[in-house]
Amino acid sequence: MRLELKRELSELQSIVAATAAFFAEHGIDTGLRNVVDLATEELFVNMVLHNTETTADILLEMRPLGAGVEVSLTDFDVDRFDPTRFQPVDIDAPAEERTPGGLGLFLVSKMVDAMTYQYKERQSKMTFQVGQG
Repeated sequence: MRLELKRELSELQSIVAATAAFFAEHGIDTGLRNVVDLATEELFVNMVLHNTETTADILLEMRPLGAGVEVSLTDFDVDRFDPTRFQPVDIDAPAEERTPGGLGLFLVSKMVDAMTYQYKERQSKMTFQVGQG
């Protein structure tokens, strides 16, 4: 499945609908949908909010992977930012002592089975797998 998404937060509805259709079409365990939707949403929102130097659409791709799914989001004409290299988050620290940012990526990294980042020719591609661990 390939879906081009405008750089608008309203596209989150399209992402959830596409995930539901993809899971139904491929008979993937619906118990994995919440993780896929949350991880996809977090990565998409980060691309929209932080990669402001481009107006290019974001490409969402999903493919079945064994009993699970692999999801990729590609952002075009952007600077390198590797979300897999975020600073550790001290989730036990009081809120007032925490540095803002990074919690969403931290949560995604804990929920998915694998997460990789590729950057080439100003294309930033984030891929994660769910249902393989």
